[in-house]
Amino acid sequence: MCVGKCTRILGPCLIALGVLSIAANVLLLFPSWTWSYVKEGLITKQAMQVPGVWGGGIIMFLSIVLSGVALLGSTASFILSGVGLTNGPLCLYNQTEVLQWDYPFSLSLRAQNYLYDPSLWNSVCIEPPNVVAWNIYLFSVLLVISVVEMVLASLQVINGFFGCLCGLCEGK
Repeated sequence: MCVGKCTRILGPCLIALGVLSIAANVLLLFPSWTWSYVKEGLITKQAMQVPGVWGGGIIMFLSIVLSGVALLGSTASFILSGVGLTNGPLCLYNQTEVLQWDYPFSLSLRAQNYLYDPSLWNSVCIEPPNVVAWNIYLFSVLLVISVVEMVLASLQVINGFFGCLCGLCEGK
């Protein structure tokens, strides 16, 4: 495949995934479609680090020039999204008759994995409503997007490498 043809395919794919990554991460900041939780600082740490915006979005847009950094950004987005999914959301929950904002699913007291027990999703977290499903769905979307971005960024690095060695296909 010609280097120029590969770039024409990879570029639009990376732009579309970058926009989707930014959108998914922005939605993570507004559980139940309200901004009061973000204003009060009651959002999951990994969502507040906005990996989908800087790692999967902005750095992806710079990937034309910085393919290697784009690969690192999508890898960081993947790792932070995985940690966010593993730790669960920051929510208000009942801890021995005292309501507390914390990460109830990341505490060592939980022997079971909340991801495999949907009955816990609405029974543990009191506020924000449906925050567990919100985090699971959107961090999962970020994981999938970042994997695709890592593959495409890797292809772009390889494409750039061969483009430097072999030149463009202007003679064909």
